[in-house]
Amino acid sequence: MITWEDFEKVEMRTGTIIAVNDFPKARKPAYQLTIDFGTLGTKRSSAQITHHYTKEALLNRQVIAVVNFPPKQIANFISECLVLGVYDEDNNVVLLQPTKSTGNGLKIG
Repeated sequence: MITWEDFEKVEMRTGTIIAVNDFPKARKPAYQLTIDFGTLGTKRSSAQITHHYTKEALLNRQVIAVVNFPPKQIANFISECLVLGVYDEDNNVVLLQPTKSTGNGLKIG
């Protein structure tokens, strides 16, 4: 069990994907995403979401991500946030996203 204070440390924010690139050096199929978090600026993320999403379908899609992890190097790429999703029955990621459009950078709570 975690405390409410533990949960409050996790900065989950809304953001809009503004760029999507292939990530050929990733061990598993993935995209390199650039996400606009409003006043927090832009952050990059590596996401293994190629099974359910094309690059075109991801562009301008609003997502939810954890923005206060330390940067992590994945192959030749620095990932600055963790895009959140649910694993489906086949262990492929389905993105979490707001059901209504919201501002970028808003805190999930």
